[in-house]
Amino acid sequence: MNSVPVETFTTLDSTNAEAMRQVVAGVRGPKWILALEQSAARGRRGRAWSMGAGNFAATLLMQPSVGPAEAAQRSFVAALALRDALIACTGRAEAFALKWPNDVLLHGRKLAGILLESSGRHLCVGIGVNLAAVPDVTDLEAGALKPVSLREAFGVSIAPEEFLNLLAPAFAQWEARLENEGFVAVRSAWLAAAARLGEKISARLPMRTYNGIFETIDDSGALVLVTDTGRVTLPAAEVHF
Repeated sequence: MNSVPVETFTTLDSTNAEAMRQVVAGVRGPKWILALEQSAARGRRGRAWSMGAGNFAATLLMQPSVGPAEAAQRSFVAALALRDALIACTGRAEAFALKWPNDVLLHGRKLAGILLESSGRHLCVGIGVNLAAVPDVTDLEAGALKPVSLREAFGVSIAPEEFLNLLAPAFAQWEARLENEGFVAVRSAWLAAAARLGEKISARLPMRTYNGIFETIDDSGALVLVTDTGRVTLPAAEVHF
């Protein structure tokens, strides 16, 4: 069971935006904010996030007692928790992989995304999952992975509220491991489920693209590539397969 309070909204502009408003209003968290519909959802780098009917959108508002770099490791906690929740409702562990830094894939297609935003000591862990529907592929940027929904892949129908009942305790368990064992435990579990580990990928920055073998993530969570000119460590980038 989830011991963290949940506030459910029929509709919101964005669960992360609502979490930020609640921070301003003095809410400290931890608290889950769940929306059954979003009108202005967004992903990384301000991109629009399309939320079809029946899909999952929630934000965990929390206050980690660590600095910004360590707080950012919650994206790996969220990814592992998402994978656990998805396995719990499908029984198909082999179907799900984790794409650095913030996506969950189902048979190589994008199923879920994670967006971390902060305000002072508060952290908003936004999570979106295609439970029932996928966005229009014409709205996707060039090179983006084709989306997939849980219903399309497995015929599984699960309500957002039910999915949160699986996700919230999984997040709490991985958060406890991070706090008790450090990032090493989270890193090891994440790498065991990583997509394209040991394979050639592209990591794009605003002014440069690196092509190389995805070797690992380091002790901070940064991507480590082995390129033709040597090893490169990237704290942030857009990864393409």
